[in-house]
Order: sequence, then C-alpha cells, then structure tokens
Amino acid sequence: MNKDLFLKKIEAADTIAVIGHIRPDGDCVGSCLGFYNYIAENYPHKTIVVYLEEIAPKFRFLNGAEHIVHKTCDKVYDLAVSLDCGDTDRHGAFAPIFQNAKDTACLDHHRSNQGFGAYFYCDPDASSTCEIIYRHMDKELISRECAECLYLGIVHDTGVFKYPSTTKETMEIAGELISKGVRSQYIIDETFYKVTYVQNKITGEALLNCGLALDGKVIFTCVTNEVFDKYGATKDDTDGIIDKLRVTEGVEVAIFAYQLSEEVFKYSLRSVSYVDVSKIAVSYGGGGHIRAAGFEAAGAYEEVLNRIIDMVAMQL
Repeated sequence: MNKDLFLKKIEAADTIAVIGHIRPDGDCVGSCLGFYNYIAENYPHKTIVVYLEEIAPKFRFLNGAEHIVHKTCDKVYDLAVSLDCGDTDRHGAFAPIFQNAKDTACLDHHRSNQGFGAYFYCDPDASSTCEIIYRHMDKELISRECAECLYLGIVHDTGVFKYPSTTKETMEIAGELISKGVRSQYIIDETFYKVTYVQNKITGEALLNCGLALDGKVIFTCVTNEVFDKYGATKDDTDGIIDKLRVTEGVEVAIFAYQLSEEVFKYSLRSVSYVDVSKIAVSYGGGGHIRAAGFEAAGAYEEVLNRIIDMVAMQL
C-alpha cells in the first residue's frame, strides 16, 4: 500500500468521481460515501461526485446519500476512484466515467480482482473495502459522518463481525470508528437485522422451497419473478436469505438464486469451512471471496444449479 501516492493523486485532482458496483450493497455504499465525506470535509475546494445505482432505503440515512448521482454522464474527471469493484464490468453504466478520467485509482478486497487503475490496491484478506479505505485515511481527520459510513460497510461485509475475514485489525478499526461517535446499535439493528413484512413473506417462501444435495452438505433455493410479483417484492427484499441458508445444520455450501430477467439469474454462494466458492463464481465470470461469492448466468436455473453442485462435489 502506498498511501502517500494515493493522497497525492487526490491533492492533484480538482474533480473526483467515485464509482461503486452495480446493485450496491452495504460495503459498496459505505466505502463510496465514507470516501465522499472524507474528501468533502477535508478538501472543500474539490468537486466530488458519487455515481451509484439506486441504493436501498435503509442506507439513505448516511450523510451524503442524497447527493449520489444515479445517471451517467460524459464529463471528464481529473480522478476517478473505483471502490469495491472486482473488475470494470461491475461499474455498469458508469464504466465510461472511469475509462475517460485523466487519472484513476482502484481500492478493493475481492480475490478475483486482476488489477486495474493507475493506482491499484487490493487486499483479499481485508474484511471489506471500508477497511481498506480506512487504511488510506488520516485517522485524525475522520468525522462521525465518515465513520458511520465505514462502520456500516464493515458490519455488512463481516455479517456483524462473524465471517472469517474478521480479524484483530478489523475489530480495532471498528473500535476506532465507534470512538468517533458512530451509532453502532442503530446501524446494526436498522440496516442489518431489521426486515419488512414483505421480506418475511419472501424469505418464508424461499425457505419452504429450499432443497438439499450431497448428503445435506449443500442447501439451495431460488426466488423467481413469479414470487417477486406475488408479494410485490424487489431484489432488495432478498437480503438475508443466503445467511439463513448458510447456518443450516450440516451445511457446508449455501446457494441462493433470484431471477433478474426471463433467462438470467443472480447466484449467491456461501461456504462455512473449506469450500472456495470464489473459484465457482469466477468460472461463471463472477467473483468475490473464498467464503462468499456470486455471479450472474443465463440459462435454466436447474441446469446452472446442477453444475454448481458438481463443482462443489469436486472440492468436497
């Protein structure tokens, strides 16, 4: 890590674009808004804009969320910073902003990231991109508003500090952020655990329809467009389903899919102890981490599911 080089790039840029990945999750939103607040507060003369798809309502309390831009543009920025993206395809509609920028940087923690950007730093052993962002900041200049964004991202990508990626450093950073006045209980309860009535209904249906494979070591389920329509639900309402599957007794790998279009499904994979699900995701053009990964694939759900199970069997 060359923190000084990264800070020099920030100091040299008058206009900065921040880009996360499609379908932004907690770590993506937290890292983008954490970085936004840090720059806006400590470099007030600079113009900084965050480009993301629509974020979940539960994240909108974060400072700066109201300034997120959801449409792309043809503006050429002095610096474009990619956060929490394993590759440039994950920028979606905002890819041209990164490509056209005069200077670029990428900070990430996905093992599948092959490296891009004039400044590149990726630590696949880090709990989150928020943890990596924290390493690049002057700790004394982090405000409560910035700290809440980073804390939220760490909470979400560690499953509230329970995933194997949670290290001593992760806990120390979380403690430092709490010392800034972070509303820890509010963030954990309101953005991680609290669910809506619709979420309860769609989760119940997903669990009722789950199945087992490989002598109970694999559990799987799927939410189709028909189910979404039945409950008036969206993809955001599927949050937490994969974690409920993962903690099933005897399970090593959990597979959750939901329908994006007539022929395309989004697959989330989680493992408990020894299966590297990132290898499976990468084989489908996706990515992620050893114990948590995902990808999108066209084709019949049952066919893709069976191939995933076969690849898990090879590792088992």
